[in-house]
Amino acid sequence: MARHLRRTLSAEAASDALESLAVWYAVALVGTLLAAAAVGWLLARRALAPLEQMTRFARRISEERLGDRLAPGGPPDELRELGETLDAMLDRLSGAFDAQRRFLANASHELRTPLAVIRAEAEVALANPEPDVEELREVAVAVSESVARTEALLDGLMLLARSQPGLLRPEPLDLAEIARRAVRQAGSEARSRGVEIHVSADAAQTTGDRALVERLVANLLENGVRHNAPGGWVDVRVGADGDSAVVRVRNSGRLIAPEHVERLTSPFERLGRHGEAPGAGLGLSIVQAVADAHRATLAITAQAEGGLDVTVRFARSA
Repeated sequence: MARHLRRTLSAEAASDALESLAVWYAVALVGTLLAAAAVGWLLARRALAPLEQMTRFARRISEERLGDRLAPGGPPDELRELGETLDAMLDRLSGAFDAQRRFLANASHELRTPLAVIRAEAEVALANPEPDVEELREVAVAVSESVARTEALLDGLMLLARSQPGLLRPEPLDLAEIARRAVRQAGSEARSRGVEIHVSADAAQTTGDRALVERLVANLLENGVRHNAPGGWVDVRVGADGDSAVVRVRNSGRLIAPEHVERLTSPFERLGRHGEAPGAGLGLSIVQAVADAHRATLAITAQAEGGLDVTVRFARSA
C-alpha cells in the first residue's frame, strides 16, 4: 500500500495518507479484537453453561436430596455423557445410603432383642427378694444365651465391616485345605442334627485373605447344616475349573421359591425362619461381601427338591 501511494501521490500526500491509514488499521485491529473477545466470551459462556449447572447441582446435593437428578438433554456430546455419568453415580450412592439405613435399622433391632431379654431376666430376678438357686440358674442361662447371640451378631457385623477390598491381607490359599478344615469343624453340629456331610476336595489354589475365605466356606457349611432337616445331607465339592478355583456347597432342606433366592444375601434375611435355626441372618450376606471383596462370583440356586446350590468362583492362581 505504501509503494502504491508513493507512486501515485506526492511524497507529502502519501505520508499523510499512510499515517491516516495506520490509525484506521489500528482502530480496526482493536475493534476486531474486542469483537472477537466478546463473541468468544459469549460462546464460552454458552458452552460452559451446562458445567455451571452441574456445579450448582452438585453443591445442592446432600444425603437428604439424593433423589435429584440432572437428566441432561441436548446432543449426545461429552457434556451429556458427563451428566449421565453423574446421574448413574447418584443412583449408586442413593442405593448405598438406602442399604446402609436398612442395615442399621435391622442391626439395632437384632441387638435390641437380646438386650431386652437380659433386662427382663434381671428385672425378674431383682423383683424376687429371696430367689432360689434354680431360679437364679434359669436367669443365668437365659442371660448367657442372649450374650452369646449378641456376640455372634457383633462378630458378623465386624466381618461385614472387614470385608472391604482395601482391608484385605492376601496370601496364597488352597481352598481344598480350607474346606476340609471347615468340614471337620462342622462335623459335631451336623451329627447332632442328623445331617450327613459329603466332601470331595481337590487342590484349588487362589489368593485371598485367609480369615475371610475360611469364614466364607464355614458359613456355607453352617448354612447347609442348620437350614436342613434330620436325615438330610450337605455335599461339598472343591476344585479347579479353568481359570477358577471353585467351592460348591449343595444341601437338602425345605423348598425355597426361586424368586426369594436373591433376598438371601441381604443382611438379617431369614425368609421367615425366626427361631427355627440359630443365627441372625448374616451368613450368606457375609459370603456375598467376602466374595465381592475378592472379586469372586457367587451363584445361589434353589433346588427343585429343596435346599440350595451355592457356588463361589475365585480367580485361580498358579
